[in-house]
Amino acid sequence: MSAPPVRVLTRHALTGAWLSQALPVTDLEYGPELSGPGALAGTLSPRLVASHPTLADPGTTEIYVESNDQLEWGGLIWDVRAEGSQYRIEAASWSSYLQKRFDLDGEHGGRGPYVYTDRCQVIRNIWAYAQSIPDGNLGVTVDPTTSTSKVGTPEDVWHSHWWDTSNSLGDQVDSLVSDQGTPEYTCTTAWNADKTGIVKRIRLGWPRLGARRKDIEFSSGVNIIEDPEEVRSGDDYAQVVIGTGAGDGSAKLRQISAVRNGRLRLEATAAWPEINGNDVLKQRVEWERAWRQTLGAVEQVVIRDTTAAPFGSWQVGDDVYTRIHNSWTSFTGWCRVTGWSIKPTAPGGPQAVIDLKPSAMYTYGGQ
Repeated sequence: MSAPPVRVLTRHALTGAWLSQALPVTDLEYGPELSGPGALAGTLSPRLVASHPTLADPGTTEIYVESNDQLEWGGLIWDVRAEGSQYRIEAASWSSYLQKRFDLDGEHGGRGPYVYTDRCQVIRNIWAYAQSIPDGNLGVTVDPTTSTSKVGTPEDVWHSHWWDTSNSLGDQVDSLVSDQGTPEYTCTTAWNADKTGIVKRIRLGWPRLGARRKDIEFSSGVNIIEDPEEVRSGDDYAQVVIGTGAGDGSAKLRQISAVRNGRLRLEATAAWPEINGNDVLKQRVEWERAWRQTLGAVEQVVIRDTTAAPFGSWQVGDDVYTRIHNSWTSFTGWCRVTGWSIKPTAPGGPQAVIDLKPSAMYTYGGQ
């Protein structure tokens, strides 16, 4: 990502015809996220929308942000609505499309059912099925990444039933990447080599996306420009977690992770009925406890574009050393970037709003 000026483009999702190559969007904000589509928001003139309604037709219009001849973000417009004298547009990147698609044929058109199947392969099958249906091909490619994270056993086969309309294809992908020890993904967009086409990509990461970055940092007085909120919630805190897995009654799998740390004992429960092994359940429960023991987390920082962390230097999933010191907070440690939004026309110059989680919350198989 780079500083303004930026150019906003729209085109028809089915035909690929360009609708606008310089859409006048104000209050623009956009960015990706970890294991999700990311979002874009902005404002259009109602006069423009009234005179050219197809420029931002929800549900069938792609929208892109370009800066310095590079595409920085792409996705689908989902919402256009009047807000006073202006029209607000909202968009989400490519994985949001699967929330509007279902398995009408069952087993992803014969690609399933699944026994000891790599979750990455199931994700690829879901996209292949969705894009094989007429008028359903977005041209999205999914990385060939493989993992050791499996779904399905001979006793508990992983199915995608045509009659189960409670879960969209997007819900299925979410279930495949929602826990520790599962793959991660993010959506990216770029011009192809000769800039005649667009590469829409689902980046799969195993055992993780991103890397530990020792060349950049987020620091108060350097590039952090607002005092971030420090979250300290006793409602979520626990140093004892009781987790359950598959089974019923006294046969239900159970693991307990507990520590004594000089604080009043607080307990929490968690259930993962799909887990059939005590070793996997034990790992999940320990992760849950580690997460619940995190007090005083800084979940978001706002930074300027500086040499300490130039815009575009970090990626989704990166661990970045973070130093926050103000009247209320004193924090120094590694934080993981789980998403961000770029505000290219923010007052005083471009800003990036970075979403963070403590790096200690994440454990990775194979590392």
